[in-house]
Amino acid sequence: MTAVGAAQSPRTPAPAIRVNAVSKTFGGTRALRDVSFEVPRASVHALCGGNGSGKSTLIKILAGVHQADSGTIEIDGHVHDATRTNPGWAGSNGLYFVHQAVGTFPSMTVAENFAVSSTFGARSLAPVSWRALHRRVQKVLEQFEIDVSPKTIMAQVPPATRTMIAVARALQYEAEAGRGTLVLDEPTASLPAEEAQAVLDAMRGYARRGHAVVFVSHRLSELLAVSDSATFLRDGQHVRTCDAADLDESSLVQLITGHAPIAPSRHAVATHQAEVRLRLENFAVGSLDDICLQVRAGEVVGIAGLLGSGRSTLLQSLFGVRPARGGRATLDGVELTANDVPAAIRGGIAYVPEDRAGQAAFAELSVRANLSAPSLRRYWNRVWLRRAAERSDTQGVIERYKIKVDGPEAYFATMSGGNQQKVVLARWLELAPRLLLLDEPTQGVDIGARTAIHQLVRQVAAAGTAVLLVSSDPQELVDACDRVVGVHSGRITGEASGADLTVRRCTELGHGLGAPSGARTPTSRALGPRTPATHPPTSMEPRTS
Repeated sequence: MTAVGAAQSPRTPAPAIRVNAVSKTFGGTRALRDVSFEVPRASVHALCGGNGSGKSTLIKILAGVHQADSGTIEIDGHVHDATRTNPGWAGSNGLYFVHQAVGTFPSMTVAENFAVSSTFGARSLAPVSWRALHRRVQKVLEQFEIDVSPKTIMAQVPPATRTMIAVARALQYEAEAGRGTLVLDEPTASLPAEEAQAVLDAMRGYARRGHAVVFVSHRLSELLAVSDSATFLRDGQHVRTCDAADLDESSLVQLITGHAPIAPSRHAVATHQAEVRLRLENFAVGSLDDICLQVRAGEVVGIAGLLGSGRSTLLQSLFGVRPARGGRATLDGVELTANDVPAAIRGGIAYVPEDRAGQAAFAELSVRANLSAPSLRRYWNRVWLRRAAERSDTQGVIERYKIKVDGPEAYFATMSGGNQQKVVLARWLELAPRLLLLDEPTQGVDIGARTAIHQLVRQVAAAGTAVLLVSSDPQELVDACDRVVGVHSGRITGEASGADLTVRRCTELGHGLGAPSGARTPTSRALGPRTPATHPPTSMEPRTS
């Protein structure tokens, strides 16, 4: 595709990107309506909006995956017809994209991952010069200040470094000139705080080199910390473009959702009077040992821990996916059957895994099929499935949980991340579980969907369900949980509740820093708040060493 015009303001530097009156319709749905904004050079520009706001459609138009119905895209002063974009056009005009799934090959070396996207000057059918390849990649890595050898297997590289390698691979030919616009779509969504910070620091470095960076994230603190300016989309329309310095978290929420933020609520009734639902005694699974934990009916207990700490393994074992190595786990006094998922479901245990697309749902099937999967017996009359009843029930669930979808037969894969997660949650909540296991329940969803999911968790807890919630986001642990325990080096290292339940404290727990100053240590006695009349007494009793 060729440029159709040029900017007419020679004295003022053209922006890196100027989107002008871009519209896009899918069937009868207007995804974008006359959207216009600019991305300045040498800056980080946040693209903000909830699920269904149109930001994903806009990114796909910039990438050439979709073509607009109307509008233009100006890049470095040259105006292009937005109805004729394609992936080749995007790359030739200096637009580079890195997504949450960064597209690297774990079994290949860093250098080989660079080579798959570039010939590095090699002639057709000529043998690869590995020495030249390693020299070239080493130079690019140094330019982007990435401390890793070109010969390192990608699977051995930390997740944050993989993201930065993907960026360096995309910008390798633009690095020295400081040209090119980088679009980062949720690059930190699956990263813990420390690794996410490394990516944010790298983004500022890209901007200092002269690159424009378009940044998409549902983590409000990241948007505020790293952005120079921001554009907000809602319901396919441009709402506002402004300097990030004019924003705070409250105004971010209001611009994204259209209403003021809702303060998180906790139970009005103290859970220390409720019966113990889940009890773990010297439980051992994977790298975890001697885990002693109680979760009461109506209580939401969070688990703070780093990747590889065993936090997800614990949930998988309770659901029967992984066998335990020792100890005892009971639900309402009945010992859980080891390594038996059907028994766990029959026993009232529900599990929402971290990998929504790969493990929690059937992406190629309809919303109806996904919602009814755990309860097909309800519709089986010994000859066939009662499809009419199944569809009617599905429509009822869609309405009760406010799931935005065209209908029961819509494909799961076509929905936004927040609505997909609502489907996964609703599927289990309709069964009224006694124990709900949640692994990263709001990863990759917008602030509106995050609030709605937390409200659903609160509702099911208020009905008496015990909830065990894993999250790498300390703010989510504070917002959603009554109590948070830390898991590090295979053991529970401390807990927080009441006034002690803060973002800083949850971060400390995730890093194994144990009890706060002046508090008892986990090896001395059972952990718990010092005011049991106000807050639930601890229900975690690590064995004395």
